[in-house]
Amino acid sequence: MHREVINELIGRPPRPGSRISFVRLDGTRRLELTELYEQSGRLAVQLAESGLRAGDRIGILAANCLEWVLLDLAALRLKLVVAGLEPGKFTPGRELVERYGLAVLFTDRPVADGQGDDRIRAMSEVPTLCDKADGALPPPVRYLPEEACALKFTSGSSGEPKGLAASVGSVDSSISAVQDLFCHGSQDDLFLFLPLSLLQQRYWIYSALRFGHDITISTYEAAFPALRLARPTVVMGVPGFFETAMRHLTARAGSAGQNLSGAAAEFFGGRIRYLWTGSAPARQEMLRFFTDAGLPIYEGYGLNETCIVAKNSPRAHRPGSVGKVLPGKTVLIGDDGVVSVRCDYPVSTGYTYGAPGDSERVFVGNGVVRTGDLGYLDEDGYLYIRGRADDVIVLDNGRKVIVRPIEERLAASPAIEACVLFCPNQTSLVAVISPAADPVDEAAIHAHVAASNAESAADEQVARVIIARPRFSVHNGLLSEQFKPRRKQILQRYRSEIHAQS
Repeated sequence: MHREVINELIGRPPRPGSRISFVRLDGTRRLELTELYEQSGRLAVQLAESGLRAGDRIGILAANCLEWVLLDLAALRLKLVVAGLEPGKFTPGRELVERYGLAVLFTDRPVADGQGDDRIRAMSEVPTLCDKADGALPPPVRYLPEEACALKFTSGSSGEPKGLAASVGSVDSSISAVQDLFCHGSQDDLFLFLPLSLLQQRYWIYSALRFGHDITISTYEAAFPALRLARPTVVMGVPGFFETAMRHLTARAGSAGQNLSGAAAEFFGGRIRYLWTGSAPARQEMLRFFTDAGLPIYEGYGLNETCIVAKNSPRAHRPGSVGKVLPGKTVLIGDDGVVSVRCDYPVSTGYTYGAPGDSERVFVGNGVVRTGDLGYLDEDGYLYIRGRADDVIVLDNGRKVIVRPIEERLAASPAIEACVLFCPNQTSLVAVISPAADPVDEAAIHAHVAASNAESAADEQVARVIIARPRFSVHNGLLSEQFKPRRKQILQRYRSEIHAQS
C-alpha cells in the first residue's frame, strides 16, 4: 500500500512545536516549522504569479540556507520540478539554464554569463518574495506516485552529470520505511550538513514536516563546531565524516586522559540516540569504534537510482552487512554476483540526461535497477556488499582480486584518509593514497602498507605507493559530493605515475 508523505506535508500545516535551525560559523538561525510552512506558501504564490506552472523546472544553485528550503517547499506546493545543483560542480549562467530547460534559476553565485537574463535570479530575492504575499494561499495540488518532484544528478561516465527525474512514490516509500525503523518524533533533532542539492538530504526536512521532529542544517565546514551548539539526537553523515571524527576523538581522549565514551558524547553534543551512515562503504573498525563509545552507528545502502535499499537499525542489526532489505525493495543477485534491485515505486525508468547507453545499462525494465555492485544476501535477508563489479581486477594469472577489502584495510591507518588501487600491467597493485593530514607522515603510511602486505596473499599485496598531493577533496574533483573517491578521475590525475615502471 502506498503511504503518502509528500501529499500529506504539502496539504496541511505541520503540528506546532518543532523547528528548523541553520547553524553556520557566523551564527544560528531558527524557525518554527509552522512558520516555515507559511512562508513557503507565500513564496509559492509569488512564484505562481511570476508565471511558473506545474511541471516547470526550477534550478537552485546555492549553499545550504533557509532560502534553499523555502524554494524547495514552495516548488513542491506548485508541482514544480526542483533541480538541485551542487556549488562547485555547476556554474550559473544562461548555458546552464538552457542545458537543463530551467524556467528559473536561483543562485547565490556570481553569474558567468546571462547577466540581465530574467530567468536567473539571486537567492537574496527570496525573503522579499515571501513578504510580498498578502495572505493568499497557493492552489491545492496532489501528486500521483509516478510524477516527478525533483531532478537529481549523479556521476556520468563522460564526466557530465547524469540527470535523473525522481518520482514522488520513491520519496514517499523511502521516508516511510525509515520512519518505521527509527520512529523519529518530537524528542528528535536530525543533523544534516551535506549539500541540500542532494535530494536524500531534503528527505529529512520532509520527514520533520510530516512526523513532527526538529531538524538542524549546517555545512561540512561548520559541522564539527555546530554539533555542540545543536545537540542533535541523530547525525546523518558519510563514512569519511565519521572517520575524521574518530581521529579527533582518539587524539583528544589520549591527550586529555578522558575516557572515550565521555569524549564522544561531548563531541556530538551529549544527546545522541544514534548515528546514520551510508552513501559510501564504511569500515567495520570505524563502526565498532562508535558503538563501543556508546554511540550506536547504523550503516545502510542505496543509490540515486533506487533510493534506500537496505538499512541496519536498532531492531535489526548485523555487523558486516548494510542492513535488512526494506519493504518495497527486492534484491536480486545475478549469476555474476551483481546486485540488482526491484522497486515497487521506481525512482525513474531512465536518465533524463546521460550518455548514449547509460539508461540501458542500469534500468533493465519492470522497475529493476542493475547496481553494478557485487554482493550477497544471507539467510535472514541481510545484504552484504563486497565492492564494485568494475573494480574487480583480473590478473594475468587469471586470479580475480576484489579491491574494496584491501582499500579498507589500508585506510585503517590513522595516517591514511583514503586509498584507491589500480593494476596497470595486470600483475601488481599500485595504491594511490590520500594522506590523513599535512604534513604527510610518509613513514607511517609505508609501514602500514608493509604490515598489510605481510598479512595478505601474494596477489593482494601492494607493490607500489603513490601519495596524492594535494589530498583528495571535493574541490579538486577527486571526491564526490558524498566524499567518495572518484576512481576514474584519480586514474586520470595520476595516470603517468600509476603506469610508471617501478
